[in-house]
This record gives sequence, C-alpha cells and structure tokens, in this order.
Amino acid sequence: MAKTSAVQRNLKRIKMSKKFEKKRNKLKQIIRNKNLPLNERFAAQLKLSKLPKNSSRIRIRNRCEITGRPHGVYRKLRISRIALRRMASSGKIPGMTKSSW
Repeated sequence: MAKTSAVQRNLKRIKMSKKFEKKRNKLKQIIRNKNLPLNERFAAQLKLSKLPKNSSRIRIRNRCEITGRPHGVYRKLRISRIALRRMASSGKIPGMTKSSW
C-alpha cells in the first residue's frame, strides 16, 4: 500500500489540473499563435508561469486505483500488475485466469 500522503497529493494535482485546464489551454493557444504581436504572447507566457505548478497535467502520476502503487500500472485498467494478478487469481476479473503449463 502506498503512502496516503502521496496518493492524496496526486488527487490534489488531478483536481487542480481540471480546475485550470481551460485557462492553461487558452494561454497556450495565445503563446503558439505566431500572428499575434510578440509582447502579447510574452504576457500570456508570464500569466501561464504564474499559475500553480501542480495545475499542469504533466505532474499527475498514474497510480493504481486499489493500492496506490505508482509503478507497473496498466493505463487502460488503472490497476497495478500486482493488484491485477491478485484479482485474476481470486476470479474477480471475468474471462481472466492464471495460466499454467
């Protein structure tokens, strides 16, 4: 089980990222627009840098929904490899069985 503080920090980052998503995208569009004057684009860059660092999507860590484990997480299922194996062995995932040969 992962540290609860790390899991909570990640949840806070997810919430903050959703809150500032529209504002960040709007500022990034202004920055990328080459037709606008340089000083306007620079002002948008300054506003973007004033936003909280944790509002960026890049700071979000993929974590297991069950255990909070940060490594070995399947993106599609959002479950770690260990939790997936445990659930498959106990028969909680339909159609998945432990292989043996």
